[in-house]
Amino acid sequence: MKIFTLNYKVLLIIFIQFYSTLSFAQKDSVFLKRTVPDSSKLNMNLDAVYNRPFLQMGKFPVALGGYMEVNTNYSGTDGISEGFSFQFRRLTMFMSSTMAKKIKFLSELEFEDGTKEINIEFAAVDVEFHPLLNLRGGIVMNPIGAFNQNHDGPKWNFVERPVSATQLLPATWSNAGFGLHGKLYQANWVLAYETYLTNGFDESIVSNTAGKTFLPASKQNKDRFEESFNGEPMFTGKLAVKRRRIGEIGISYMGGVYNKYQMDGVIVDKKRKLDVFAVDINSTIPYLNTTLIGEFAWVSVDVPAASVQNYGRRQQGGYLDVIQPLVKRKMFGWEKATLNLAFRTEYVDWNIGTFETTGDKIYEHIVGITPGISFLPTAQTVFRLNYRYQWQRDILGNPAVRTAAIQFGLSSYF
Repeated sequence: MKIFTLNYKVLLIIFIQFYSTLSFAQKDSVFLKRTVPDSSKLNMNLDAVYNRPFLQMGKFPVALGGYMEVNTNYSGTDGISEGFSFQFRRLTMFMSSTMAKKIKFLSELEFEDGTKEINIEFAAVDVEFHPLLNLRGGIVMNPIGAFNQNHDGPKWNFVERPVSATQLLPATWSNAGFGLHGKLYQANWVLAYETYLTNGFDESIVSNTAGKTFLPASKQNKDRFEESFNGEPMFTGKLAVKRRRIGEIGISYMGGVYNKYQMDGVIVDKKRKLDVFAVDINSTIPYLNTTLIGEFAWVSVDVPAASVQNYGRRQQGGYLDVIQPLVKRKMFGWEKATLNLAFRTEYVDWNIGTFETTGDKIYEHIVGITPGISFLPTAQTVFRLNYRYQWQRDILGNPAVRTAAIQFGLSSYF
């Protein structure tokens, strides 16, 4: 285990040294150039994995990039505070390469909370046969909703990720597998699809320390990158459509068997399925330039009858972000700086239904609001000041636990 950890550290040091050398040389070398996303294209959420700024050195076959997030947090629950904290949330590094015509590779390596967690979030090869038919294989992001794919910190006006994306759906949920994706353009319209077969969830979603049906618990199973928990592939599919100057809407599904229903060829349980449906939107209101970003998901799990009712069979939740530009002009020496007013509302219910014995309503839900201000000196860097307030009720419906937080954060591509 120590050797494994050391290898990660050596890899990180080599990567940083190499990147630093390139960045230093960029000031004087014509061989280095930074590629940035073309905002005039009809880019969609499925393009997010490649729609990032990269540093390219001449004809060197590998392009590099990444982003970081650092925050301050002062929060309290029911009047009790643990004080003020600084947080280094994550450092994410990208490497991409075009090995041959219509064959390219990209990887995304993330270090969270210092090096408390080190994850390969994406590492896949794309082979293009036709714009409508592209093969992808490796560690892929399951395209459920939009946030799971389009989650880079510099793209968001809020310090915290949405609760529904992290505590209902497992944010940055990726698995080993294969799939197809493609797009069809028609004037100002574009239609896109993605479909994958990958490894999936395990029984920890209904047996975990959270004490509730909790999909993110399966992220702790690192074995999913080398073998399926039960030998059953999970299917994920998404269909999205986008109209220039209006926005994008997507519909997605993810599901499969999550339990180990046989051992050594002996059937020990029935196949228990998990189904997730999601709808996401990304739109801009004309004239006002107000941006709306939202996602809502429904989860259905075949929970064993012997499980206590803490483990819900149905769940739902989502969020809506409203971003209103206030000023877009030269500020503090930056030519195209933007000052935004932002507001998020979010909701998650982990257990929809009633108690079988009493017929009383089951609670276990959270509601939150977050007003804020964001400042973007460039499109690749964002400063965020948020006030977050949430109400959370337990399974019995006792008075809500109230949490408030003042947060300031910085996130930037590099």
